[in-house]
Amino acid sequence: MSNLVAPHGGKGLVCCLLEGAELEAEIKKAEGLKTLDISDRAKGDLIMMGIGGFSPLNGFMKKADWAGVCEKFLMADGTFWPIPITLDTDDEDVKVGDEVALKAADGTVYATMTVEEKYEMTEADKKWECELVYKGEGEDSADDKFWEVAMEDHPGVQMVMAQGKYNLAGPVKVLSEGDYAVRFPGVYLTPAQIRAEMEKRGWSKVAALQLRNPMHRSHEFLAKIAVEVCDGVVIHSLIGNLKPGDIPGDVRIKCIQTLIDNYFVPENVINAGYPLDMRYAGPREGLIHATFRQNYGINNMLIGRDHAGVGDFYGLFEAQDIFKKIPYQDGCEAESGKALLCQNMNIDWTFYCYKCDGMASMRTCPHTKEDRVILSGTKLRKALSEGAEVVDHFGRDEVLVILREYYAGLTEKVEVKMQKAASGADM
Repeated sequence: MSNLVAPHGGKGLVCCLLEGAELEAEIKKAEGLKTLDISDRAKGDLIMMGIGGFSPLNGFMKKADWAGVCEKFLMADGTFWPIPITLDTDDEDVKVGDEVALKAADGTVYATMTVEEKYEMTEADKKWECELVYKGEGEDSADDKFWEVAMEDHPGVQMVMAQGKYNLAGPVKVLSEGDYAVRFPGVYLTPAQIRAEMEKRGWSKVAALQLRNPMHRSHEFLAKIAVEVCDGVVIHSLIGNLKPGDIPGDVRIKCIQTLIDNYFVPENVINAGYPLDMRYAGPREGLIHATFRQNYGINNMLIGRDHAGVGDFYGLFEAQDIFKKIPYQDGCEAESGKALLCQNMNIDWTFYCYKCDGMASMRTCPHTKEDRVILSGTKLRKALSEGAEVVDHFGRDEVLVILREYYAGLTEKVEVKMQKAASGADM
């Protein structure tokens, strides 16, 4: 009997990835099917369905699921889910009942799908989804400003508004995990693999640290807080696609491993990656991070300042507050698997304080803003991209060497915009 939290949805790990003879037969069958091109986002969603990371999903959402998730955080059967998982197309000829092959930009057919529903997504439908899923409580989300700013600065909103005319829904058979296992050996791990490793270590209370930036001192501090109060921590990095100007997965993974080797007890940490693209949905993305972490056997999600945010669309701690607003908070649906069981582990704003002579938070440090080194991934990327000095105590020297080498090798640089949340203006 496992001591780890059960997968979300009450059906165990729902893995759509085929193997062996069944896989070979489906690959051959896919050669004769109509082919649809899919986005990088959909590719990541398919791989997560393949390995069980999106349990209990076994395909892309129907309209009732899409609407319920947007409006109430619930699929049509009452299962909690915070962000729509949909497949868009402009293809007019695809019909309900068709079997199609789903091909990504790299030319790989990642899955086959039986189309059970095809529903139109008007511009009004897309805007409705954006306003419910991506609009927050920050300055850029004000009613008179959101659409003006979002179409320029919010990658998630841009992605939804650029989707095709239709969404297709139905079960999938996943044929490939892409090249993640080759590019990230020992780091790209499936839910079953991470569960097996945690079982071997005897863990039951586990926290996840979500990363899309290289680890600075604040991230390190968050992970160490989790190690102190849990059996262990999974430093779980996004290794899918990011927005221009973000640092790629291989560089971030190298930085994390360097930190683990030099500043952590390795037995208490797992360095892992997962194959999704960022949606930059702030609070909603915090919820999806907790939802799929439950499938990896993790029951605590570290949520700090401006989790999964972009620009000034979200309140600094909106991703913590949203956990109080989701369905089934009384736990009545826990046994059925419909409730979210991975809990948020909230941490206040953290920083290095010269007077405290160490890392601290707003809950522990009585000193002033002038005594503190404000830490953020955006601030670090901006300094490095501009060749500026990185403030003392911002990051570990071993990590900064790796990052400076990466930036020195760039032939084309992207301007990093400094949002209010990263600057420390609200501290």
